[in-house]
Amino acid sequence: MVTVDEIISEANAMDSWMQWSTGILLTLISVAIVQFLMKKVVLEFVKATSFDWDDQLYRPVTQRLYGFIVFAGLQLTMLWVMGEEDDLNVALDPVFQAIYILLSTSLLSVALKIMIPVILDKFSNQSSVTVSGSNSLIIFILRAAVWFGGIYLAMEELGFELMGLLASLAVFSLIIGLAMQQTLGNIINSFMLALDQPFEVGDRIEVDGEIGSVVSVGILSTKILTNEENLVVIPNNNLVNSTVVNHARGGGDGQGRRISLVMDIGVEYDEDISHVKYTVLQLMRECPYVIDTPEPRVLLNELGDFAKVFRLYGWVEDYSDEFVAKDWLLKNIAERFAKEGIGIPFPTAVEISSDNKESYNKQRKATNVRRARLQMIKEDKALERERAQAKWEIEAITEKLKDPELDRNERSMLEESLRELNRVLSMFEAGDS
Repeated sequence: MVTVDEIISEANAMDSWMQWSTGILLTLISVAIVQFLMKKVVLEFVKATSFDWDDQLYRPVTQRLYGFIVFAGLQLTMLWVMGEEDDLNVALDPVFQAIYILLSTSLLSVALKIMIPVILDKFSNQSSVTVSGSNSLIIFILRAAVWFGGIYLAMEELGFELMGLLASLAVFSLIIGLAMQQTLGNIINSFMLALDQPFEVGDRIEVDGEIGSVVSVGILSTKILTNEENLVVIPNNNLVNSTVVNHARGGGDGQGRRISLVMDIGVEYDEDISHVKYTVLQLMRECPYVIDTPEPRVLLNELGDFAKVFRLYGWVEDYSDEFVAKDWLLKNIAERFAKEGIGIPFPTAVEISSDNKESYNKQRKATNVRRARLQMIKEDKALERERAQAKWEIEAITEKLKDPELDRNERSMLEESLRELNRVLSMFEAGDS
């Protein structure tokens, strides 16, 4: 029976070219075995899972694993052929160590790039309006730190001292920073925008009186396209120091593009309040752009000098439909008011003859007024019930939020419900103010 020591002795007795050939052959066989296992075992397992991140990790992990095997096989073959004390092996050992460090660094960097968005999505609040995409600044900083550490360790293995070089770079960076203060401020603030993410491309925002859709967020400036199709370029410094109103964020129930529609309509003083409210409310319910939930509301908002002013509250599903919704409502309000005999006040400089008012069909208008009053009694009662219910639910949710044992998801859902109820209640309070 052949012992292990005999096999080792026979292997060491081979000619150097035979040792090289055997070492390279064993390395290739190792690569082939690992490749077979990765494709037949690991890849099948990866395909069977429902996750996407393991599919993305498979290829970079496999490539770097092959690199480890090839370099390790080459180093072991050299040690076998030449011996550990050989000058070439001693000289190349730091090189191999640096290669292993860089391969490990590359693997960790790719893993961070793939896994950080998965982790951020897992711990983000899914019930609230969120910005799509991962936090690129966090990924950039972590990957940069990993590569800096990896290169530093690799250079140390090779005998290079980096502290002096880093000190020189610090002085040079200080000089450049003073000369390019504004430019660097814009660059840094672009990273701050990426970290905070107050908006994304496509959102309609308002900055310093300019309203438009974000078309690009650059490293120096952010560009928005106004409704008049003017391109407005805003330096990132100004953007960070200004109040930004994002019309595509904050909608209830996670509907980021939903927007409230508020309009004031004035009528003559002799018009019946219930008649006007019911007529306008029916039109808002018929409007194809106004959504059913939250329900539209019409409230008497002001007794002006020359008109009773009613405020219309509704919600449009997409803020891009805001202007067409106003157009539809104003057009149909004018037509329906003429049909119902509801008068819109003229400018005070215009004198109106009594003959114009007497031309209305008084009997028909009286019938419409009686019908509207009956309907508005029902609407007002429903409105009061909804208002009381919202207040009761707010108190109940506020009491629940005091419980310290609530888990994170349940607390987030309750807070979102509380925000939505306060939003609904604020519509009533705005009409009363």
